[in-house]
Amino acid sequence: MAEIRIDKEKCKSCMICVNVCPKKLIRVNDKYTNHAGNKYVEFIDEKNECLGCALCAISCPDMAIYEVLK
Repeated sequence: MAEIRIDKEKCKSCMICVNVCPKKLIRVNDKYTNHAGNKYVEFIDEKNECLGCALCAISCPDMAIYEVLK
């Protein structure tokens, strides 16, 4: 199985990954910003529902999302 990692400094909060995740496991955090002042997205999978499809990583225009094996 895989786990999604998000480089918060590269994230521009374009919301593409949020929209393509079939399990809706990615969302914009509402508290913190990165160095550019963007509220970056977070991957939250408390129930291990991620399919490992990597649609989020494939669709990210800034290459801020990558997948690692657990």
